[in-house]
Amino acid sequence: MFDDSGEPLPDLAESWEISDDNLTHTFHLGDGLTFSDGSPLTAEDVAFTLTLLNDPAYAGGVDFSDIVIAGTDEYREGDADELSGIEVVDDTTIRIETERANPLALGVLGGQVISKAHYGEGYEKGELDYLRDLYGDPLGAGPYALDEYVEGQEVRYVANENYYGGKPEIERLIFKVISSDSTLQNFQNGDIDHGGFGSDPQTLQALQDLGFANVKARVIPDIGQIWVNNDNPILAETGVRQALYYGLDRQQIVDAKYKGLGQVADVYAAPTQWSYTNEGVTQYPYDPEKAEEILDDLGWEEGSDGIREKDGEKLTISYITTSDDDPVIPIASQTYKDIGIDFVPEVLDANTAFDRLYSGGYDLAGFRTDGLSDPNDAVAEFGTDDPSINISGYENEKVTELVEKGTSTFDEAERQEIYAELYQVLSEDPPSILLDYRKSLSAWNARIEGAEDFSTGSADSSLALAKLTIPQD
Repeated sequence: MFDDSGEPLPDLAESWEISDDNLTHTFHLGDGLTFSDGSPLTAEDVAFTLTLLNDPAYAGGVDFSDIVIAGTDEYREGDADELSGIEVVDDTTIRIETERANPLALGVLGGQVISKAHYGEGYEKGELDYLRDLYGDPLGAGPYALDEYVEGQEVRYVANENYYGGKPEIERLIFKVISSDSTLQNFQNGDIDHGGFGSDPQTLQALQDLGFANVKARVIPDIGQIWVNNDNPILAETGVRQALYYGLDRQQIVDAKYKGLGQVADVYAAPTQWSYTNEGVTQYPYDPEKAEEILDDLGWEEGSDGIREKDGEKLTISYITTSDDDPVIPIASQTYKDIGIDFVPEVLDANTAFDRLYSGGYDLAGFRTDGLSDPNDAVAEFGTDDPSINISGYENEKVTELVEKGTSTFDEAERQEIYAELYQVLSEDPPSILLDYRKSLSAWNARIEGAEDFSTGSADSSLALAKLTIPQD
């Protein structure tokens, strides 16, 4: 659990220690922890969770490849029936030895915990298909427990009377899947009590005018970008990517999309993160003359139709997106045309878009990062040659070196210096086109105390928190 700056926060674990060599993490759980069914949550459950996440059949999104719990190879590939690096000291204490020192280890090792009693019955190494039968019967330790799931419509939760922080005062929560266009109307009508409302100042004003809404705008720790296929011989040239930067009016895109609640991104870190600094980085203001100069120097000459050519090949660049109203389409179509680039947008469904991304069948692609906690989250892909991670095919020896250095020390000040240098190098040889940072609006009915602690996800989320039922005195 991390705050928006990337600092770890205690939750089930009240405290932790890391050994001097940074290889051993000891977590101390709080006393009296339980799952929502009242069963105890102990260090045994933590050990089971970590074991399952390192099972040879596990194919989920938690990655231990850069951390490696001691005994992982023997467990995955040999006859070992447990991970030797996991030691349950007592019910509230667990010690985990890793083979590599990595500042990301704390977040990965200290992740969510699942119940061994609930999910471990029938567990055999290498056989995880049995878990499918439990998908509809989840068990957790958070403030709310699942009550009912209606596919495509809503998820109902009930207050967890066994929650370690005390049973929540709000008895029931109902998350509804609704159109983002109708969220404001649903909130105004009282159909929902809490929701995410995008990043539109007009919506902000409308919420404030209601008279009963508490409104919050917070910077989201993520980044909007345009992926660039560096495996494309044309785009592999640094100068072409720089020209694409200068030739795109990113401020106009941010204004069109967020209308004052966003800002142009300049480094691979969100402004909320402790690593953020733009000191010394190459800035790319909208400068079509600079873009044309670069393309001229690279030998891309304007043809009779206004499109630049080189060695008989036209400068035609495709752009894939999943949004019909993506402002990049009209703005880039015009600004790139002005500098002699044939910009060809394609609006695809999400599955097709991802297929194209992972197969390399794209030139440019619009996307957002996931929520960022550690600075490595936004740059790790540029420091590896693994095509399943480095989708853009970017290569830069200095970047690879700095990405590795960024996770080689636990000293935050030292890491900050490393990332400052990395952001400078990435700005000089840009792997992608940074677009924006954004603020997200959320609002809740003023009759509900403490609702600011609820999150409805991203600024574009269509998941709204509806009809919080409060017990009456």
